[in-house]
Amino acid sequence: MAALYKRILLKLSGQALSGDAQFGINAAVVAGLAQQIIAVNRTGAQVGIVVGGGNIFRGAEAAQQGMDRATADYAGMLATIINALSLQSVLEKQGADVRTQSAITVQDVSEPYIYRRAIRHLEKGRIVIFAAGTGNPYMTTDTAAALRAVEVNADVLLMAKNGVDGVYDSDPTKPGKARKFSRLSYLDALNRRLAVMDSTALSLCMENNLPIIVFDLAASQSIERAARGDKIGTTVSSQESQYSEPAELGSKVEQA
Repeated sequence: MAALYKRILLKLSGQALSGDAQFGINAAVVAGLAQQIIAVNRTGAQVGIVVGGGNIFRGAEAAQQGMDRATADYAGMLATIINALSLQSVLEKQGADVRTQSAITVQDVSEPYIYRRAIRHLEKGRIVIFAAGTGNPYMTTDTAAALRAVEVNADVLLMAKNGVDGVYDSDPTKPGKARKFSRLSYLDALNRRLAVMDSTALSLCMENNLPIIVFDLAASQSIERAARGDKIGTTVSSQESQYSEPAELGSKVEQA
């Protein structure tokens, strides 16, 4: 396999680490993800990863239940650190050279996030996991992924979704025919309020002309296929939007 992109930022949700379970970390699932990530890295592509924490703690939901929002978001950042360390451990056991950098100080288990150091790690072929989001409350890990991708000059942002094979113009599980985009423009995604990622993250990608590939993580070798430029999912960029085939009833669509 030859990667199309020299430097990749992969966004993984916390739920991706739990597999079919509602919460926690599924060791077998993480091992499978690690194999794909290492396969991409061994092609010479430089790989950075932002991981969410929803499989352990969801700050937004805790805030809705009465917890102070800033405190809830900081707790969510700690959850992303747990996931980052778990992923790091599995990657290292499979032979990868990995560094975890955290946006909040946890010096005993991770490096502080310093973008020049992150770039140096990437240039040396190390996989870099960016934990703790942006380090600020009220910011999602989608925004963290967009920010880190721009900061390290990534060529593409890979948005791995759970059970969602791209971006649709409506919900295909409801009556009528929803259509999947093979290509989607930033402006269309913003104007139609399509659930690619939150609007702050999407605007940041648009301002820096950073392409986004939205794909189903559960598809066979999905990370490797996205990295080598195969036609998979939906590509969000400055190019004009284009539909692919109509979705079949029962397909899933990403929910906001």
